[in-house]
Amino acid sequence: MTSLAFSALASWVLAAGGAQTYAEAHRQSTETGRPLVVLVSADWCPACHVMEQTVIPQARKRGLLRKLAFAIVNYDQEQDLALQLTESGPIPQVVMYRRTPQGWLKWRLVGSQSVDAFEAFVNQASDGGEPPAASQKPTETAQGPNDSSR
Repeated sequence: MTSLAFSALASWVLAAGGAQTYAEAHRQSTETGRPLVVLVSADWCPACHVMEQTVIPQARKRGLLRKLAFAIVNYDQEQDLALQLTESGPIPQVVMYRRTPQGWLKWRLVGSQSVDAFEAFVNQASDGGEPPAASQKPTETAQGPNDSSR
């Protein structure tokens, strides 16, 4: 029970520190052209806790999240959206969408990552290249990120 309370508190602190809802981040990405980066996480996932409590706060301190539209989607609270974003894959998963003249490109980074790996992934993709730590080549998607306001 204590770990669940700690997890809830950590999620609240993270949200208070600048994480947006998916709908807010999607809107920001659409309006500003910034890449949309979503961390799909869950309360019961130890690797997700590492990402939420260590990697993301360090990335924020480095100023990395300022150039992104960033959101955290909790698998337990938004299961349909989480399954859609991860394509029913494992978590934690970082999904990045970037609009190009040819359409939306999507990358994913699966599993717990170091802050350096997360930073390299985000920097490379947001600068127009392919992230070195990406688990797969970018995929084109005609629709781009899900625009439903969840």
